[in-house]
Amino acid sequence: MEICLANSRTELGEMAARAIGTSLRARLAAKDSVRMIFAAAPSQSETLSALLHEPDIDWRRVTAFHMDEYIDLPAEAPQRFATWLRRAFFDRLPLAKVYLIQPGDDPAAISRAYASALAEAPIDLVLLGIGTNGHLAFNDPPADLHDPQPVKIVELDAMCREQQVLDGCFAALDEVPRKAITLTVPTLLAGRELFCSVPGRHKAAAVKSMLKSPISGDCPATVLRTHPHCVVYLDPESGSLTNLHQHDKNQRA
Repeated sequence: MEICLANSRTELGEMAARAIGTSLRARLAAKDSVRMIFAAAPSQSETLSALLHEPDIDWRRVTAFHMDEYIDLPAEAPQRFATWLRRAFFDRLPLAKVYLIQPGDDPAAISRAYASALAEAPIDLVLLGIGTNGHLAFNDPPADLHDPQPVKIVELDAMCREQQVLDGCFAALDEVPRKAITLTVPTLLAGRELFCSVPGRHKAAAVKSMLKSPISGDCPATVLRTHPHCVVYLDPESGSLTNLHQHDKNQRA
């Protein structure tokens, strides 16, 4: 795992976007199309905003997926991750295709269909974050790091739901849905390159656990240390409980 410590949240997004853009240009020069998975959360705003302005990327050859979605929210709810990503990114670029998770009346069937679409070809890039409880997507602890299901329905734990309130997505805990569809940990790790943007003081404890705790489902983010091509971007707040220093921009963990 490579760690990049930025001077600010804005610089974090710019650093991540430059690296993602470099990877995209290289991959699009070598093959016809690229497939990407995107996280949807305020923590990703700076990265996605900067990525919109990366030059010389033929987005018409990029297919996009996202990694989780609430169940039992109205289709028009602004908190839906599909809605958030469309407004922040998907609708602002001429992407080849966008696969949205739309749970509808049969979330189990939608999960199976989404898994089939993901399996049609390898995933090149995954843009992700980590939760305050160390979750990846909606794989809350204790997560199965070797889950046999590629996509599944999960119950969200209290800390995960509280994060949605802290992020300003919901006004109160009882408004946050209790169930969601999520890509599982092995599905995320199957991406050839992972770019993980983690800003904010409320992520500091999770970052420390990600870097220092034993690799286990008790802190799902620890499994990122096993990926051969994973870069994590931190700002001074999210990195405040580590021994990383801003003058050491790129470090290994």
